[in-house]
Amino acid sequence: MKHGIHPAYRPVVFRDRTGDLAFLTRSTRTSDSTVEWTDGRSYPVIDVETSSASHPVYTGRSRILDTAGRVEQYRRRYGLG
Repeated sequence: MKHGIHPAYRPVVFRDRTGDLAFLTRSTRTSDSTVEWTDGRSYPVIDVETSSASHPVYTGRSRILDTAGRVEQYRRRYGLG
């Protein structure tokens, strides 16, 4: 592996403000803003819009489509069957 061509791989906090979730991991992403973690150290923080704490598939708050009702509505509208 050549030296000096790869970005720095360091600890970073990813934070989902909507779902109130933050986790510390390692990444090559950088950020100007920082946050103090539970260990007392300050890490760069990257705010994300969706995580497992706020995504409808993971939280169980997804909409269930009524496909049978939509088929009946289509048939009534266009006079089929």
